[in-house]
Formats: sequence, structure tokens, C-alpha cells
Amino acid sequence: MKSKMSSEFIFQMFALLIAIIVVHGAYVGVIRPSADAQLQKQIEMQAAGEEFVPQRTLAVVIRDFEQETCFILLIWALAIMAYKGRRTMAENKILERRLLDIPEGTSVLPEDARVYSRSLEALPEEEQDLLVPRTLLSALQRFATTGSIQAVSDTIKEQCEIESDRLDTELSMVRYIAWAIPSIGFIGTVRGIGDALGQAYKAVEGDISGVTVSLGVAFNSTFVALVLSIIIMFCLHQLQLSQERLVLNGQRYADKRLLRFLVAR
Repeated sequence: MKSKMSSEFIFQMFALLIAIIVVHGAYVGVIRPSADAQLQKQIEMQAAGEEFVPQRTLAVVIRDFEQETCFILLIWALAIMAYKGRRTMAENKILERRLLDIPEGTSVLPEDARVYSRSLEALPEEEQDLLVPRTLLSALQRFATTGSIQAVSDTIKEQCEIESDRLDTELSMVRYIAWAIPSIGFIGTVRGIGDALGQAYKAVEGDISGVTVSLGVAFNSTFVALVLSIIIMFCLHQLQLSQERLVLNGQRYADKRLLRFLVAR
């Protein structure tokens, strides 16, 4: 388990680094130069008194530092959720296997628990760490020591509840990112409005270009942040739904493959 947490932490840090490099590279090389060129052209047309309709292209909308930060956090959150989703898929895949070979009509006594535990202990270490093998092994060990079917049932339920709490806790970083993105958008709003107020004297003199650009920063940052937060929350809820189904299916699997065969002396 400690090795798993260490590898997951390394993955998260690596994913954050890749997100920073990719997004910043795209902004420096493509997005920001394109947006600056378009804004400069509009300013020149406005200064010349020409009639034009300002174009809100994608590059202009996402050009600022707040939007760049939001995209970095979005990619990081999606990478974390993809890692969690991959593990959930592995957990679901093992539900299709018959981990305990107990024929129909067989009665499993406490002294038989050790025999059936061997097939679980023979699994590869990464598979033993999955929910269903771990739950079945704990249930068999409890049955061997107590001989109580109720104790086995409580063990299965307890293991599933622990797993559910663990999965929920491990998503805390994604929840933080989902909260941080709108907050960064509001920071951009405050910065843009502050810049616009600082250039109010120019608007009085007839030059409103600086004010309009600053107000564009204010509204664009909030718009982008809210859209990205919606995407993250949708993916997060889908991941949570699959994890909750996994826990319920794991409990049903243990009941179907083991609990109903147990007989207490």
C-alpha cells in the first residue's frame, strides 16, 4: 500500500509538470501571440476611427494568465481522475473472475477457510491489494478464527465501508482543484476591473481601448474558469459513481461467492 501511494504521488507530480510544460508552451508559442496581434489590430482600427466589430476569438478569450493557470489545473485534475479511473476499471475487471472455486451445494466450515485462502494468497501482489481479493481474504481469516457467519458479514461490510471512505478521501485534491479554478477566475475578474478603473482617466479623454481590454480580462477569466469547473465536476461525479458501484458490486460478489456457502458449527 505504501508503494502504491508513493507511485501515485510521483504520477501526480509528473502529470502536473507535463501540464505546465504543455500549456505554457501552447500559450507562449501560439495563443498569446495570436491574441496580442488581434487586439493590437483592433486598437489601431479604433484609433484610426474605422468602424469594426470586435471579434472574441478563442485566443482572445483564453489569453490571460488566469486562464492559463486554469487550463493547467484542468489537465492535472483530469490526469488524476484518469489514474483513479484506471484502477477502478482494474477492480471491476477482477469481478468477472471466479476467485474462489466453491462448487454449488458445498458447505464451507471454519477449518476449510485456510484451504480456500490459498487461492487468494497465490494471486499477484498488485491483485491482492484490490478490493475484492482483500475483502474475501479478510472474511475467510475472520471465519477461521471466530467461526461466526455474522462476524464474516460484518467484516465484508467493514472492508467495503473502509474502501469507500478511502476512495472518497483520495479525491480531495480533485475537489480542491474544482474549487480553486473558479477562485482563480474571480481573481482575474478583480484584476481586470482594477486595471479598468486605473485607466478611467483615459476613457474620459476619449481613449477607451485600455478599459475595454481590461474589462475583457475580467469577464473572460470568469467565463473560462466556470466552464472548466463544470467539466471537472462532471468528470468527478462520473468517477465517484463508478467507485460507488464498485464498492456495492464488491460487497455483492463477496456475498454471492463466499458468504452463502459458510456454515458455522
